[in-house]
Amino acid sequence: MKSSTSFFTGVGVVLAASASQILSSSAFSTPVFQESTTLRRTYPSRTDGVQIELPDFDELFYRIGSVSPLARLAMDGRAMEKGGFAGIDDKDPPGSKWKLLESNKRNVVHQIDKIDNFQNLQCPIVRFRSSLEGPCEGEKFAQFVMDLEQRKKWDMSIADVDEIYPIYDLATANLAMGMGKFGDCVHMGVGYCQTKANLVATSREQLIMAGVQNFECGSTLIWGTEMEEWHNHLLPGEERHVRAKSHVFSVALVPTGPDTFDVEYILQLDIGGKIPNFLTTPIMTETVKCLFRHARDVFSGKNGDLEKYLQEKQIKRAGLAEHSLLMTP
Repeated sequence: MKSSTSFFTGVGVVLAASASQILSSSAFSTPVFQESTTLRRTYPSRTDGVQIELPDFDELFYRIGSVSPLARLAMDGRAMEKGGFAGIDDKDPPGSKWKLLESNKRNVVHQIDKIDNFQNLQCPIVRFRSSLEGPCEGEKFAQFVMDLEQRKKWDMSIADVDEIYPIYDLATANLAMGMGKFGDCVHMGVGYCQTKANLVATSREQLIMAGVQNFECGSTLIWGTEMEEWHNHLLPGEERHVRAKSHVFSVALVPTGPDTFDVEYILQLDIGGKIPNFLTTPIMTETVKCLFRHARDVFSGKNGDLEKYLQEKQIKRAGLAEHSLLMTP
């Protein structure tokens, strides 16, 4: 999604539910979106006349919490006292077991795990773990994925990323999520993603509902889930490409100190078509490693990008505070 810092205006709130409550949901048997029109919850986007179906947030965050212990730690509200991977309950998701692919503490991505054919969807789910130096600025990390110019810096396959239908009102989105049950939603909308053709696959496209949650402890959860076939009318333009689908996508960032944080990146991507996973998974894995190498450089202050972002954020906060004072009776 193309994004600017103007979308990121929320402040963290106290989480009302614990991870144990979140994980008492009815597993992956409950659909995230409702095919029945009578059961769908829709809400207007900022694009006139376009209604967006909201996902079942309890199910969505249950799925994320079941595969990402770091996300579970943030949603549970324990991140402030536990801190990063050292405090996680590193158990496997129900009915599945993670297989270790790589482990090297010297690498920027120090651990990679995989579950083949997760949830019988004929594609693996892959988990990446990293510990980075720098401020835990989750909204900056979100730009790496959601902003086209940032994405181009690490993803050579990207052709287009655009937030085509931002949600109309974040206050209502937070109400639909249970007012703090899953943190404070500071960004949500439907995004479009298109990749270039390469030696393995032709051009792919995706339609993703995505968002960013902030937590009082300083943690951030970036999440996404693919829209269903009945949402295809939302796809932009007339030319269609092979549809890829991100069944589960999340990035949890949890502070571990004043200037360090842990990151857990989860992706279950169905590339579409008949290309075997043994060809596509290594490419996807290397691409995510490129993301983390880029993140390491940015958060260490190597290229000045972080300093510019923090300055813009400070100016914006000052403007919001001034506006709030002017509105006070």
